[in-house]
Amino acid sequence: MAETPSTMLGIGTLAPDFNLPDPSGGGKVSLADYAGKPILVVFSCNHCPYVLHILESFTGFANEAQRRGLAVVMISSNDVAGYPDDSPEKMAALAQRYGFEFPYLYDESQQVALAYRAACTPDFFLFDSAHRLVYRGQYDASRPRNQAPVDGSDMRAAVDALLTDKPISQDQIPSVGCNIKWRAGNEPDYF
Repeated sequence: MAETPSTMLGIGTLAPDFNLPDPSGGGKVSLADYAGKPILVVFSCNHCPYVLHILESFTGFANEAQRRGLAVVMISSNDVAGYPDDSPEKMAALAQRYGFEFPYLYDESQQVALAYRAACTPDFFLFDSAHRLVYRGQYDASRPRNQAPVDGSDMRAAVDALLTDKPISQDQIPSVGCNIKWRAGNEPDYF
């Protein structure tokens, strides 16, 4: 299990646009749907052990954060030809099994992941209501092979600060996980 770190996109970066299909809800979801609202964009997938390690905790956190006014979208950009467990049908099944109250979107072209400079699953990008990046980093210090609690402490602190208009710590630790499974010829140049 090789760890790939987040690229740590620059704070203040404007959220790249997206307009992606939602295999669970049908239709498409775009960044414009969340105009004027803070949003957490998470690059994820179905099979990564780093994602599965935090998924139950993250789902509870994300569902609750939405009730507090934060929009949450999860995006899978993996190449499903090589990783069929990440297919749209299986994405919909995972969302139902875990009780997602947020869209889980399919980035078939991988262009959204490239625009965000996403590198790993999970990879987190928290934007304020003007859609400027305020946090990118780990959910918490837990990993599949360590004993740290899966409590979302880093993400919770950032979201709590954002939603209460307090400063967000600039001491942000990269997320790590499995690399995004790029299609041949689509590999990013930012590594």
